[in-house]
Amino acid sequence: MTIKIINYANELLEAEENLIEIKPFTSRDNKLTVEDAYHIQLEIVKKKVEQGKTIIGKKIGLTSKAMQEMLNVDEPDYGHLFDDMKVNNGDTVNIKSMIAPKVEAEIGFMLKEDLTGPNITFLDVVMATEYIVPTLEIIDSRIEDWKIKLIDTVADNGSSAKVVIGDQVKKLEEINLRTNGMILKKNNEIIATGSGSAALGHPAQAIAWLANKLAEFDISLKKGELILPGALSSAVAITSGDEIVADFGPLGTVNVSFK
Repeated sequence: MTIKIINYANELLEAEENLIEIKPFTSRDNKLTVEDAYHIQLEIVKKKVEQGKTIIGKKIGLTSKAMQEMLNVDEPDYGHLFDDMKVNNGDTVNIKSMIAPKVEAEIGFMLKEDLTGPNITFLDVVMATEYIVPTLEIIDSRIEDWKIKLIDTVADNGSSAKVVIGDQVKKLEEINLRTNGMILKKNNEIIATGSGSAALGHPAQAIAWLANKLAEFDISLKKGELILPGALSSAVAITSGDEIVADFGPLGTVNVSFK
């Protein structure tokens, strides 16, 4: 691990802890690569585990065309989910615990088997899934004004902050995820809609991509982990007093409030 990687990781950790924004890495280091960015993220993960935090899952970002266009990138990214990020369905989150949060609706996959790339297929993901659950991912960026490129968001743990997990669970065979719709409401007003096909054609396809990408870093998706396969629509900015509800039809609903 180079000194530069460690310094950038420490800079992001300090920004997260103190709720301060930093200049994009891509605006000040044109030699930084996507692979470097993943090593920065993994250094952050290592330090958080050393602090006593537990990895509870992984998240894929930028799988939908809407999000790729919103942030001007052309491939997905990923991040790690920790136990201190978990929010119960219906809870209220202190908006001052983040810098500039946004919310995305996603279909979470709970794994009953490990998935280790590089040759994981859609079918492998289906066979390894215990159940699916409606979720809201609260994303946040330690990079100033969300002026991120792929390298910036990868280094910043996929711009992850919190995950709200619904109470209803379904077996994969009970739902057609490709066509299953989602309605996202803010303060009872519909602000976005989407379907499972937004995540690389099918959420399980996105998870297969992740398992194979992680193989480059000798990391597996683990039994008992929650995997978020990407947003079904573009992210929604939030302010104090907002209530967000995602309705996934037969899969159920999930909601969170901010104050």
